[in-house]
Amino acid sequence: MTVLFASGGDDPELEQRLSDELDALNAAAVGADDHQRFSVRLTGAAGELIGGITGYTWGGCGGIESLWLDEGHRGHGYGARLLAAAEAEIARRGCDRVVVATMSFQAPGFYRRHGYREVGYTPGMPGGTGKHHFHKPLGQ
Repeated sequence: MTVLFASGGDDPELEQRLSDELDALNAAAVGADDHQRFSVRLTGAAGELIGGITGYTWGGCGGIESLWLDEGHRGHGYGARLLAAAEAEIARRGCDRVVVATMSFQAPGFYRRHGYREVGYTPGMPGGTGKHHFHKPLGQ
């Protein structure tokens, strides 16, 4: 059997195939095939994007992938409201926990203030930073 390795740039077809294969493997391993994406968008009166949060639910767990808030709107509670809206959607879908990872220069303190417990840390990220991994049970 001959095998070839080829490396290159962005490969959307490969990315989709790997995602599909891993989704099937994960569903078989944990007995859950209910992966769904969610988003919460925060806009101004003129429709301009102020912030948002995206993530997923799967097998009773919610995951936050991205949370961003325009710099001029930080410090006014909008981030907390975005997070609360995401947690409410995650709970509405029957999930009882949330996971999130954030870089050390982004928002580890924000998640701690909102009841998330750090469960892991990955050092050695670019620029001398690290990645913080958090978990929060819902409904307690």
